Amino acid sequence: MVYHANYLVWCELGRTDLIRKLGKPYAEFEREGVRLAVSEATIRFKGSARYDDAIRVYTTISDVRSRSVTFNYRVAHLERGDILVTATTALIALDVSGKPITMPATLRTMLASAITPSK
Repeated sequence: MVYHANYLVWCELGRTDLIRKLGKPYAEFEREGVRLAVSEATIRFKGSARYDDAIRVYTTISDVRSRSVTFNYRVAHLERGDILVTATTALIALDVSGKPITMPATLRTMLASAITPSK
């Protein structure tokens, strides 16, 4: 079975991919002096992947505030379609010294454009 911490790595990949699809790679924000650091993570295991299983990570945004953003994830087995993990991460905006900051308006607007209402 896949080691449990790998699911959080997959969530990070899903988050990074979503940010890129919204119009600007995360690395560009870092070059501009803004970092998003995970301040909270929850994960619920519903099944398990095995090595070499193809998986898909569905990533959505549920909340954007002046200093934080909340991402939600569903990790699914690609062929069977069953949900293996649901997870949520809250990230806080930091400057290069690690101090909390208000997110730049461009980042906040970009993230807010992807908010998915909860069901």
